[in-house]
Amino acid sequence: MSPTPRLSPAEVQARLRLHALPQLGPRRFHKLISAFGSASATLSAPASAWQALGLPAVASEARRSPAVRERVTASLAWLEHTEQHLLMWDDPHYPALLAEISDAPPLLFVHGAVDLLERPQLAMVGSRHASRPGLDTAQSFARSLARGGFVITSGLALGIDGAAHQGALDVQGKTIAVLGTGLECIYPARHKRLAAAIVAEGGALVSELPLDCPPQASNFPRRNRIISGLSLGVLVVEASTSSGSLITAKLAAEQGREVYAIPGSIHHPGARGCHQLIREGATLVESVEDVLQGLRGWQQVAAPTSAKPPEHPLLALLYAAPHSSEELAAASGWPLAEVLGQLTELELQGLVVAEGGRWLGRKA
Repeated sequence: MSPTPRLSPAEVQARLRLHALPQLGPRRFHKLISAFGSASATLSAPASAWQALGLPAVASEARRSPAVRERVTASLAWLEHTEQHLLMWDDPHYPALLAEISDAPPLLFVHGAVDLLERPQLAMVGSRHASRPGLDTAQSFARSLARGGFVITSGLALGIDGAAHQGALDVQGKTIAVLGTGLECIYPARHKRLAAAIVAEGGALVSELPLDCPPQASNFPRRNRIISGLSLGVLVVEASTSSGSLITAKLAAEQGREVYAIPGSIHHPGARGCHQLIREGATLVESVEDVLQGLRGWQQVAAPTSAKPPEHPLLALLYAAPHSSEELAAASGWPLAEVLGQLTELELQGLVVAEGGRWLGRKA
């Protein structure tokens, strides 16, 4: 995918160079572009102008570094592959929900189905050291939610994250993994096969970091804001009070997203984080319906105009006969991604239901 068509190749390269500089996060990136008008002009500005904006010297000094140039060359070569994409914050395909957060990533590297980032997503997170019941619960919820048309978004970590991704794959659903490393440095290594399966099954891997960025502890909490920012809500399945999942839940609440938590035994340390979230106002979840009910409320408050009347084109087809998602796409002439997104909205309103791999219309 060509990044932001209206940008010149030189400006694309300049943004990649700017993005590769040390100590230059999203806010500083936007500050520079706003001050100088473009990445090309930013890179040409004198060091004194950077310093006047409060930028660290190490960032401006690295502008002509051979290592930065090599990183840009490698990124451009990576983008030549069909399923590898670059989204910029002013790209029309940049996910709208993510664009709402205060420190939205200026660049996103995407390996896989880039259109998924605009589909309705539910984030599922939890402990890396989850119990067997916790893993089973995550996988089961992910299966049910993916069957209903949601994209399952998580962080590819061990434990709950991996179980959530796998649950979506189990039912041929779609899942997005947001990495805390570059896309050419899959972490943890034991999830390389899972990452490959996500892409092969029509999902996507996403990262704001340079492609070769290795695991660094400070990047994983920042990764969590993207997980929550992409999603309508965050479901915490099992977490201790020190779990990074609570960071994701806190970010979700700050971003105006729904927060859900599954309770557990008072004797299980892995349940205490969820209990803390529930005390702080998260929705207590015992079934998938608890999540769906919460999302109905979210849609009524945040997007009241998105409600679909009974004469919706897909409903007309489903009142006539059950259809699979693929059959609906063929009959309506709409892209499959659009059909799945519309079906999710209709299901949240109780107007359609998925049974045995087919969708049925329900009279309001």
